[in-house]
Amino acid sequence: MGKIVRVNLRTSKIIYETLPESILKKWIGGRGLGVYLALKEIPPKADPFGPLNKAYVMTGPLTGVAGVPASGRWCSVTKSPLNNAIHDAQSGGKFGPYMKFAGFDGVVLEEVSEHPVYLWVHDGKVEIRDACHLWGADTHTTTDVVVEELSAEVGRSEAKEIKVACIGPAGENLSRIACLINDKARAAGRGGHGAVWGSKKVKAIAVYGKERPPIANQDKFREVAAEAMKKIKESPITSEALPKYGTAVLVNIINNAGIYPTKNFQTGVFPEAHLTGGEAIVEKVIDWEKQREEICWGCPIGCARYSKVVKPPFTGEGGGPEYETVWSLGAQTYVSDLAAISKAHFLTNELGLDAISAGHVIGTLMELVEKGKVPKEALRGLNVTWGNGEVLVELMWRMAYRSGIGCDLAEGAKRLAEKYGAPELAMVVRGQELPAYDPRGAQGHGLAYATSNRGGCHLRAYMISPEILGVPKLVDRFETKGKGAMLKNFQDVFAVLDSLIVCKFDTFAIWTEEFVKFLNAVTGWDMTTTDFELVGERIYNAERAFNALSFGDGKEYDTLPKRLLEEPMPEGPAKGHVVRLEEMLKEYYDVRGWINGRPTRSKLEELGLKWVADLMEDEGLLPG
Repeated sequence: MGKIVRVNLRTSKIIYETLPESILKKWIGGRGLGVYLALKEIPPKADPFGPLNKAYVMTGPLTGVAGVPASGRWCSVTKSPLNNAIHDAQSGGKFGPYMKFAGFDGVVLEEVSEHPVYLWVHDGKVEIRDACHLWGADTHTTTDVVVEELSAEVGRSEAKEIKVACIGPAGENLSRIACLINDKARAAGRGGHGAVWGSKKVKAIAVYGKERPPIANQDKFREVAAEAMKKIKESPITSEALPKYGTAVLVNIINNAGIYPTKNFQTGVFPEAHLTGGEAIVEKVIDWEKQREEICWGCPIGCARYSKVVKPPFTGEGGGPEYETVWSLGAQTYVSDLAAISKAHFLTNELGLDAISAGHVIGTLMELVEKGKVPKEALRGLNVTWGNGEVLVELMWRMAYRSGIGCDLAEGAKRLAEKYGAPELAMVVRGQELPAYDPRGAQGHGLAYATSNRGGCHLRAYMISPEILGVPKLVDRFETKGKGAMLKNFQDVFAVLDSLIVCKFDTFAIWTEEFVKFLNAVTGWDMTTTDFELVGERIYNAERAFNALSFGDGKEYDTLPKRLLEEPMPEGPAKGHVVRLEEMLKEYYDVRGWINGRPTRSKLEELGLKWVADLMEDEGLLPG
């Protein structure tokens, strides 16, 4: 455990390392280990597209461990070109476990290559291969060509065991919302990680291996695995709703709660939501024959979808769509044609675009056009209007290739709205587009958005779980008192889950007690739940410190778009509400031990981060 490989893309030098256990216990793996390495190695003010930025491709101690529910995950950590924050993007599928089977917990991409390359990671070693012939290819073609090339080395019968993560044209063209695609349909989506690979001329990483992660205590492992599986089978969310309808089962639930963002968060009610939800997907576009192939490695839940559209003009097939993309490509743009939404989703995967940000930024453009902010000549005849599925699909191509107005869209919603003189229309936090929940009807979720270290995100802390779904118990979604302490707990736990790495859908059935038992059984450690949550707190503070060093992160950044703070929800069950952010921030800062959004020296030293406090002090960034 703790094996990483550093690949200097400029010199082609490859260095193999094993990290000490003392470091692993403090940071675990994945997201946590990524931010630790970033703080040590990336100058916080480095250009995300420059040679000083690094890209960390990480697994965790539970990745690829058979018997750990939904452990088929990996993550990318880098400095984001979208918002200059330290940023991790998580992905499922099969790539993560097979990277572990290849013998590595992490791959570090350093410097910049002179020409396109891909990495061949296999059997405990790494090779750099030429990728000039792949530059310009979509993610599906890239995956197929790489597998075909390498199949001769592993044998035809083993070719299916080669897994590929890659970028598409969006990453090559440095779209700030470009993502990494693995297994053709799973995305490390947010924050522009695909553009970082593109800036380094890395087209793909292929992995293959037979090494399986060891388990230190088999008896304890079998015991906790049985306990966890029992709870997953007993939860109606993980045993019924998600397997049957996928993540899009949430569409009608969230719409009925009046917090389904519609027309760029102008309202929280989409009249035609029922035409695009999980039930409609099952009825109209799901391909059950291929659906099983989409399920992530080691997952007993099986929320993944595979869809096919056979009727013109939006024919196509592929993984998805998911809840977030049904929203971003649907209600956000007011499109209710499931075929158009599905086609646009297929294209985000093939072109390598973050589907949340891609749909979100198109919705932003539609409102800018509606308000007369965009000159007609900039649109080149495109009919950019609410509900236009044809233009939704067309703009995917333009965004990936930076063609015409697509060049502006590729910069993200914040830069788009600023360019056309209406920055208030950018529904972003820290420059990252907000996802599929309007926080005016879920106060704690609003606080989660505002304080997310990586920018607008629902997965730093999924407060929808207690505020809407009632897991672990239902709380008053319009109440602000107590939300700060509740949020901190969610953020700390989720930071460790992103480091283990396991899917957050596990948390609908199991929580810290089971995760700690899994970690101890696999590693042989004796970590307590208190230790576990302390690791999460350390990670969250380290991220906040990096951002402070990068761009002055603090209270001035812990905010939301004016629309959500000042414009009451116009209709539905959340009618009349805004996010009462200031009522929650003080409590949140108090429980965090922060002053005006920044960690204090005493808090950092309490977490074993004196060296980070010293960095902040040198820049005059410590509060108090």
